[in-house]
Amino acid sequence: MLINALLLGAFGVTLFLPPTMVYRFAVIGDKSIPGSLGEKRIAAYCRNVTIVWCVFFVFNGTAAVWTIFSRSDTFWPVYNGGISYILMGILFAGEYGIRKMTDKKTPKAVPLSQCRADSRPGESVLCYDGPWNGGGRKTWNDFLEGTAKLRKSIEQTEAETWLLYCEDCWLFLLAFASLLQCKKEIILTANVSPAYIAEIRGGGGPAAGSVPFITDREFPQTAAGVGKSFYIPALLEKYQGAAGEIPAIDAGKTSIVMYTSGSTGTPKAVRQRLTEFENDNRFILSKWGNEFLARKVCSTVSQHHIYGLLFSILLPFTAGVPFRRKRIEFPEEFENLTGTKYMIITVPAFLKRAVEIKAPGSLDLDAPWIFTSGGVLNRETAEKTNEVFGFWPVEVYGSTETSGIAFRQSVNGPEWTPFANALIHKNEDGCLVVKSPYIQDPSGFETADLVDLLEDGRFLLKGRVDSVVKIEGKRISLPEIEKRILQSGLVRDVCVIPMEDKRQYLAAAVVFNGAGTEKFGTKEKQAVNRFWKEYLLEFFEILVIPKKWRYLKAIPSDPQGKKKHDEIKALFAAADGAGAGAAGAIEENVMKKTENSVVLEFSVPQSSGYFDGHFPGFPVLPAAAQVDLVLYFAGRHFGNREVSEIKRIKFTKPVLPGTPLVMRLEKNGTTLLFRISSPDGVEAYCSGTIALLETA
Repeated sequence: MLINALLLGAFGVTLFLPPTMVYRFAVIGDKSIPGSLGEKRIAAYCRNVTIVWCVFFVFNGTAAVWTIFSRSDTFWPVYNGGISYILMGILFAGEYGIRKMTDKKTPKAVPLSQCRADSRPGESVLCYDGPWNGGGRKTWNDFLEGTAKLRKSIEQTEAETWLLYCEDCWLFLLAFASLLQCKKEIILTANVSPAYIAEIRGGGGPAAGSVPFITDREFPQTAAGVGKSFYIPALLEKYQGAAGEIPAIDAGKTSIVMYTSGSTGTPKAVRQRLTEFENDNRFILSKWGNEFLARKVCSTVSQHHIYGLLFSILLPFTAGVPFRRKRIEFPEEFENLTGTKYMIITVPAFLKRAVEIKAPGSLDLDAPWIFTSGGVLNRETAEKTNEVFGFWPVEVYGSTETSGIAFRQSVNGPEWTPFANALIHKNEDGCLVVKSPYIQDPSGFETADLVDLLEDGRFLLKGRVDSVVKIEGKRISLPEIEKRILQSGLVRDVCVIPMEDKRQYLAAAVVFNGAGTEKFGTKEKQAVNRFWKEYLLEFFEILVIPKKWRYLKAIPSDPQGKKKHDEIKALFAAADGAGAGAAGAIEENVMKKTENSVVLEFSVPQSSGYFDGHFPGFPVLPAAAQVDLVLYFAGRHFGNREVSEIKRIKFTKPVLPGTPLVMRLEKNGTTLLFRISSPDGVEAYCSGTIALLETA
């Protein structure tokens, strides 16, 4: 009786002070349970077993007491010396059988480095094409066969470093896995333009020199400044035969290079290991694994970025959750997400576009779940997302260097909650410093994000350190100015940037919302500028107020929603002072002209004001100056140089002083196409498309 009472107390207390006793025993036998995909289900099962044992101890103790008071010389020894042990044996055996059946149903994570040929049933679906109920599914057998075929080609090439680019998520997975199985270093790049590849190769990093290029796009063998191209669909058709055992991957010895623009805009190589990626996935699944298991994954994010790679490819692969083969490129595609529950992986910029064109209740989604990262999602967009999609997005904060750091749902407030395995503090500059299992450096990683640390361990983001600038010696927070402009209720998006020619000043690019368009649609630009000056004077001194304004249809940004500051600065190519004066001093020779096109030749002498400060000892014509020249000549020949939107722009080669140049301009309505090249047209320096305002 006493033993039953003690055991009941020991087991019962853990029901209120978890983990439960049975779970503790389970962890002693299997150290992999904590943090595993099935941890929550195992914990729930162990709680039920603990309750069963508590019920047994109550029954067994009560029976033991009854045998004492029965005063029977037979009942006491028979029950306490035999029956009670038989009942315990039956309970042990029954629980063991149920546990084995439950174990078969418990989901198991299969990280890429640990998968073997028999890790999953052959017909398990890994990938689907289009809507879930639309067919086109890829299975575990397809994965084994596809990676076996690609390994045959990879193993025939001696190169140790490969560049990987695949729009098709399924082919990306096959190539990514095959390269790691062949112990190759992988370079991921979301940009395959010749200029970008040349830029990262010229940096002396892992991309320097000639490397093989494995892709799902057909490039000429010498395209993009890389070595031999391997076209994946052709390789899959070239080889036949079933797959054998999967080669082992040593996650700690892998090398995966990703490029991030950082705070400078220049591509920066960040080398990671599969170890850190799988640690990240393991933690995410331990926290939100049940949500993933209940849904199919679809993504709007490129898998060439760390967030897209982890959440759109590796995480669903590890959990055995099917992922969509093609990324969602347009918000209208959300209407096709029917027939099952979906886990949506996206970025704030995409959500913002989606909720602008979708009315509340217009989407028929079954219990969706939305993750977003790559930028801060403002509360207004989060609230509209809930109205349209029926879910407040879960935001994940992190970077290429750190992986995941913290999360939040803005319905609960603006504070960020660090992941349980992340240790944070603030350096002397007020920037967040992170230590976690995803960062190899034991000293941690210093971010460029300014924060306020709260007493409860959470924190608030205050912007980036490079978003605090000095104008005439005064520190100014660019996000604070943007916040005030947004609070006017007239603006959908805004970007404030520091500028400098003969003086320092701020410039603002603004996109009006419906109310702003209605208010300013018929006003002259000078009157609109005057409104903003008077409005901002309520909050800031005159020095802080932007001196230049551009009113656009959209802020130039990349697929992750990060604003392209170089292109935004190009919009402000000085229309007065150095810019207009420098452009006006350049002599052009018109070679050919029609009503809507002109071809002219010119050069920019080293004495031009365009080269002031760009750069001492090695003058280079700035990108903003090239755009200013385009707009100057467009205004001169077509009578219109007011920009509505830069739709596309590409800078492919530096322009040095005195370089002979030919500019081709073509105007189609309000669309201006331009190209700056060498006189023979072989060397291209700059090209793009600009939307002009309808009135000059």
